Amino acid sequence: MQIAKDKVVTINYTLRNDNKEILDSAQEGDFAYLHGAENIIAGLEQALDGKSVDDEIAVSIAPADGYGERNPDMTQVVPKEMFGADGDIEVGQQFHAASPEGQEIVVTVVAVDDDNITVDGNHPLAGVTLHFEVKIVEIRDASAEELEHGHVHGPDGHHH
Repeated sequence: MQIAKDKVVTINYTLRNDNKEILDSAQEGDFAYLHGAENIIAGLEQALDGKSVDDEIAVSIAPADGYGERNPDMTQVVPKEMFGADGDIEVGQQFHAASPEGQEIVVTVVAVDDDNITVDGNHPLAGVTLHFEVKIVEIRDASAEELEHGHVHGPDGHHH
């Protein structure tokens, strides 16, 4: 069986940046996704299309086909009081916020001073070329429920 739309694909992978630092890894067949449902970045999904069990690939994904280019307009300085008085705000903390279009996004605190907090709404991997080493572990047909929900369910069903 080959990877194609509406197949559930289980992979082992290691993700590195340009400095060869490991950014993420999934081994032991513990990462599965629904092919064609935009569950993974477009560049990786395209690279996996048509592959078979036990195939191994190494692929570099440009930012445009990964998490996009960094958008400087997604970084904003906001008054500290917008965060309330519930403890200290620290660099690296993440919060849910609304984009100008009203979508929910995750913002990361990148700077804190006495009166203001700088947040960045870019994905942490925006602007980064992604280097994947992937082995295809399993390919199966998606269940009707997985197709309806647009994602893979674990062996014990879905939990949402």
